[in-house]
Amino acid sequence: MSESLLFTPVTIGPVTLRNRTIRSAAFEDMCPDNRPSEQLRNYHMSVCRGGVGMTTIAYAAVTRSGLSFDKQLWLRPEIVGELRALTDEIHSTGAKASIQLGHCGNMSHPSTAGQIPISASTGFNIYSPTLVRGMRDEEIRQMAIEFGNAVRLAKDSGFDCVEIHAGHGYLISQFLSPYTNHRKDRWGGPLERRMDFMRLCIEEVLRAANGEIAVVVKTNMRDGFRGGNDLPEGIRIAQELETLGVDGLVLTGGFVSRAPMYVMRGEMPIQTMTHYMDCWWLKYGVRYGGGQMMIKNEPYHDLYFLEDALEVRKSVKLPLIYVGGCVSRSGIEHVLHNGFCAVQMARALVNEPDFVNRMAEGEERCGCDHVNYCIARMYSIDMKCHKHCTDLPPRIQREIEDIKRRAEKREKKN
Repeated sequence: MSESLLFTPVTIGPVTLRNRTIRSAAFEDMCPDNRPSEQLRNYHMSVCRGGVGMTTIAYAAVTRSGLSFDKQLWLRPEIVGELRALTDEIHSTGAKASIQLGHCGNMSHPSTAGQIPISASTGFNIYSPTLVRGMRDEEIRQMAIEFGNAVRLAKDSGFDCVEIHAGHGYLISQFLSPYTNHRKDRWGGPLERRMDFMRLCIEEVLRAANGEIAVVVKTNMRDGFRGGNDLPEGIRIAQELETLGVDGLVLTGGFVSRAPMYVMRGEMPIQTMTHYMDCWWLKYGVRYGGGQMMIKNEPYHDLYFLEDALEVRKSVKLPLIYVGGCVSRSGIEHVLHNGFCAVQMARALVNEPDFVNRMAEGEERCGCDHVNYCIARMYSIDMKCHKHCTDLPPRIQREIEDIKRRAEKREKKN
């Protein structure tokens, strides 16, 4: 076996991590009143004590209009002290602290966003459901400034790194993708113009960072469906981000509103997801009607983004962070020896917050079984592995076992 890279330090921009693992920015749903909670602190501290090089607080909206959920973090001056207390504790473990900054765009509701949701183009969000308004020119320019302001607040809060979310069908991604950007002005049309909003945001972010805090960008390699961006566009976007001068890229794919399981892979537990929903008509509509049509299953396999990520690796020279199916030490080492500076993990660390320490002690593979229970519940209650729950209803227990059986059957067939 090649010499291990996993437990060697790595530098990304101005920050050096003790090893090459990062807790990825998976939504926790642990921020009542849109501010950090004790539950959020406890989870991230468990990951940091568990050996991770850097943990990422997710998903912080840069304005109220960028909120999708009631228990989502909204980065604003009045919570800086609370975030500083959190980053101080993270640093006390030897880990670094990152925060993902973004705006949900059309994936919201007036009751959450405080206004009609905004996007690249006017339309309708069937998930809320609500009308969506295309942004005016002055709003676009002001939103870029808000991204810069959020970076300044992140610095004041003690973060070592910011991760700008430009993927998964959120606002920057909504400008990048032809699926959601139908504009006829300078912000729409060919990809070079669809990238203008991203350029504006990243320029403001880098100005605010001033080299004092690492700036990485999460960007799609593919949107994951016909009519969205594909790999050639993903590579071109990565090249543009390199030209702009960001410190690194997190390579991902998928669109929350169209191809959510392309992001995470596997099967969505519909019974579990609807069990935790409060809205009765949405609960029963998804459970007995449109759930499987709206959320297409995507087969899971380890390192499922690696083939595309290697194509991007050929086209850019800046540090690349790999995410997607990192659940074993051998898999992680394989990624690192293929030119990636670090790996991000979410489900592995939901299942085993101390997975990094366990790998250092000889564990090869985490115990995540990819039934996606943690994903199905995290938008309604919080993020938690089914293996850590003692009170699962029989209906959910049966669904978990059924998903595992189907996965085992597919694996044997392949």
